[in-house]
Amino acid sequence: MSGGGRGRCPDCGCAELVEDSHYAQSQLVCAECGCVVSEGLLTTTFADEGNLREVTYSRSTGENERVSHSQQRGLRRVRDLCRVLQLPSTFEDTAVSYYQRAFQHPSLHAARLQKKEVLVGCCVLVTCRQHNWPLTMGTICTLLYANLELFSGTYLQIVKVLGLDVPALSLADLVKTYCSSFKLFQVSPSVSVKFVEDKEKMVSRTLQLVELASETWLVTGRHPVPVITAAAYLAWRSLQPGGRLTCSLSRFCKLAGVDLPHPAHLRVQELLAILLRMAGQLAWLRILNLDKQTVVKHIGDLLQHRCILLRQAFRDEAEEEEGDGEEAGSSTLGTLEKKRPASSPPPLLPPCMLRPPKRPCPTPADSSITGDEDISDSEIEQYLRTPREIRDFQRAQASSQAVPCHPAPS
Repeated sequence: MSGGGRGRCPDCGCAELVEDSHYAQSQLVCAECGCVVSEGLLTTTFADEGNLREVTYSRSTGENERVSHSQQRGLRRVRDLCRVLQLPSTFEDTAVSYYQRAFQHPSLHAARLQKKEVLVGCCVLVTCRQHNWPLTMGTICTLLYANLELFSGTYLQIVKVLGLDVPALSLADLVKTYCSSFKLFQVSPSVSVKFVEDKEKMVSRTLQLVELASETWLVTGRHPVPVITAAAYLAWRSLQPGGRLTCSLSRFCKLAGVDLPHPAHLRVQELLAILLRMAGQLAWLRILNLDKQTVVKHIGDLLQHRCILLRQAFRDEAEEEEGDGEEAGSSTLGTLEKKRPASSPPPLLPPCMLRPPKRPCPTPADSSITGDEDISDSEIEQYLRTPREIRDFQRAQASSQAVPCHPAPS
């Protein structure tokens, strides 16, 4: 119940003061920052319990020390951030408790002011992750104007020092959260009618393209945002290809109101290469001689038959690899690349195998090792890769056991 004419909060200046009963104590509390403006009296303390003398709350057994102004400011920022994000009240209580624990921890109590500002967002992010609430570091860093590297380092430190169990954000939740920030779902001065798209359709197709990228090794070991940006760009173009095929990736990001990640151009090309490989498995698309520009029109059909087309592409690659291995007597990737015609599509393999990094090989400590040494039978199994190599090894073992060993003549 608000109290009129009771003055203002000495900490934040708010005039909204309410009565609060705490352990049967009547006191005035600021509704904005939680500062205790006036304290009631208690009749129970360690020293005065027998005499029933009245003492203030700060001298009682309930609280023996006041919260510093720095901590109070951080707690207010935690609550403000939760309200800006429209989080449930239970999330706010959990984030506040994490901030209090982290603020009092020795490794963070004497940290710089910039790190304590980031600490606010880290506690909110931990709470959202634990409650499976989709929220990204980039969103909080934008709201707090925080450095992403400092934020991620502080986040990992909090999780470690407080011993928190924080589940990772799933790729599907990340797609939904990232696409929800696009400005392409309603007409605005910067987005014309032909560029506006239905949110549910775009998120659904983007998620299917991200799943396709995950199944073809385009996600593993990479930052997810460029992959999602590339998938969203292709999904947006494929839903209405008539007026969007000529739209570039940089213009799409400008229309959506998001930053353009640097590797997103490469992710777009890799996804288009996979889609072209899948299109080669459909008879009605094979005769159209599709390229990376026109295959976008048929993304819906390709995603509809995604499982079958991928399985067929893998099967064709395995058969081609086994056939080349039988002809050349070797199944190494280098031999396959040399014998593959220039017009044929690249094999359906992880990018790290198609384009291995050009790193200098470390010089072995023992210069006597040349790489041509014999491999013992106990170690050879770990070098076998293809089914053909395993069959050849089993046949060699069987033939060596079938041949009787005769003693040498004396």
